Amino acid sequence: MEANKPSKTKNYDKKRIKISSKRQITIPAKFYDALKIDKEMECIYTEGMLVLLPIRSEKSEFAEEILKDLINQGYSGDDLLREFKTMNRKMRPAVEKLIDEADELARKVAEDYVD
Repeated sequence: MEANKPSKTKNYDKKRIKISSKRQITIPAKFYDALKIDKEMECIYTEGMLVLLPIRSEKSEFAEEILKDLINQGYSGDDLLREFKTMNRKMRPAVEKLIDEADELARKVAEDYVD
């Protein structure tokens, strides 16, 4: 594939990067900044691709957002706790759905990349 070949998919940006003799890579600054990467990333190998995901404390961020929303809706005391537990149980399936959607997008990007 040509390095500057136009992409068929407009939903992604790509850049060729070098791998050092120690198998290290440098993440381009615009990607690093856009992802708000901190100190670690998760590296996933799937279908001939490496997927790098920033590590965040999503669970606590989601929990805070859920609590904030429930408090704004007027929940308090035992009702707040009960509703929080219900919403928190729904979080995992929602995150898994987002991961599935990201996997599908990655597959499409890979298909375009090898074309």
